[in-house]
Amino acid sequence: MLNYDNPTIHAEISILPIGTSSTSISKEVAAAFDAIRKTKDVKTAKLTPMGTQIEADNIQAILRSVEAAHQAVKSTGAKRIVSNIRIAERLDASRTLEDEVKSVTEKLPD
Repeated sequence: MLNYDNPTIHAEISILPIGTSSTSISKEVAAAFDAIRKTKDVKTAKLTPMGTQIEADNIQAILRSVEAAHQAVKSTGAKRIVSNIRIAERLDASRTLEDEVKSVTEKLPD
């Protein structure tokens, strides 16, 4: 049975600010991550070395978080922003990001 009333939506966003004064992008990433985690209806935001994983109950929250991240990076003075965004919407079950990882790790050989 498909779960259209309670979907689980996961996204991963990687933002690359261009035109900054340094080769370090930690200031811009921190601004983007802070904006994502403060976005209304975002249930989970997990910072990883290569991007941010986001969990929400609706696609609007995911898209608002992406927009908020872009605005935050703009406010740091970046002259250009390149983003990679992947969105996965599961309709047959409501699962967290941790559930998805656990499903794989349980299948690893000892």
